[in-house]
Amino acid sequence: MKKVIIVQYRLLHYRLELFERLQKTCESRGIKLHLVHGQPTKREEKKRDVGTLPWADVVVNRYFSIGSRDVIWEPFPAQHYDADLVIFMQENRLLSNYPWLLLRGLHKAKVGYWGHGRNFQTRHPTGLLEKWKQFLVGRVDWWFAYTDMTKDILLSDGYLAERITVLDNAIDNDGFVADLSSITDDRLAELRGELGLPEGAQVGLYCGSLYPDKRLDYMVAAADKIQAVLPNFHLLIIGDGPSASEIKEAAVSRPWLHWVGVRKGAEKAAYFRLAQVVFNPGAVGLHVLDAFCAGVPMVTTADAKHGPEIAYLKDGENGLIVQGNDEVYADTIIALLQDPLRYAQLRAGALAGAQRYTLQNMVDSFADGIERCLMMDRKF
Repeated sequence: MKKVIIVQYRLLHYRLELFERLQKTCESRGIKLHLVHGQPTKREEKKRDVGTLPWADVVVNRYFSIGSRDVIWEPFPAQHYDADLVIFMQENRLLSNYPWLLLRGLHKAKVGYWGHGRNFQTRHPTGLLEKWKQFLVGRVDWWFAYTDMTKDILLSDGYLAERITVLDNAIDNDGFVADLSSITDDRLAELRGELGLPEGAQVGLYCGSLYPDKRLDYMVAAADKIQAVLPNFHLLIIGDGPSASEIKEAAVSRPWLHWVGVRKGAEKAAYFRLAQVVFNPGAVGLHVLDAFCAGVPMVTTADAKHGPEIAYLKDGENGLIVQGNDEVYADTIIALLQDPLRYAQLRAGALAGAQRYTLQNMVDSFADGIERCLMMDRKF
């Protein structure tokens, strides 16, 4: 039985189901999958997003701070040096990756990378850190790419297409779909009453962390313009974060703007059932899948610092990508809310996206890539 190790410097709670399913799928294909993980940095502990798996190997990381950055050394368990394939996250700050990448002849195992291909949030896309990351792209036998956008980056860097597996990064949406289905008309009427939504209100929804890259000032400015044209428009904001004070302050003078804090499960689903459009002028990430599951078109901007999951949002097909200022953004949403046929088309596209970008499809793609990598010769 072939032995494969996936190394994560920390284990995020939303990845638990992925690893559980992937281990079982690999087992059914004659592959023994192991997970090795450490702990979050002190800065990351505040997010409280860590999970545990009883079958994972837990190691103790060492952290070093360089200015505002943390660099990490994650020990590799000696009992796994006989692995056939080791898959690492693509991050410059993971110092423990470098012996595997730069001293390939010392290790029996093939080496895989799982990552974005670039840092999509960097303010220095042509800086030394990104050039270093680009240099290391070709030092692995296989790439497990987050999305098609990552694949395009790798191909532009000269990496071989036959050694790339596109995972279509996803989360377990089954629970959220069930939550959406559980919301009754009575619950929706109750929630409308709690929020003071008038009959026939047109509802926008923002759901996510509140921080500068989310362009919250742009969102509020656009909402002001929409409300001036559509007096029954209300904007609901789910989430918390360092920029929450901006939203709280804005809500004081805007009775149609409702900040409700963090909502999860069925509570979050009820707000999505009320909404006609999802606002997200800033960085788009995995939460685009929530909009797809709810069949609510998301509207974002072309020039935000998006994650690779922006590849899922197809302009005019399952959502809208706006080029321009907050006035253009507002006009785009007003036009959408006043065009039932176009709205129905985008809603159908969003629901179709929910069927494509699923956790099970990601698991199957991951297992397929592992199998193909194990069958092929080492890259060099």
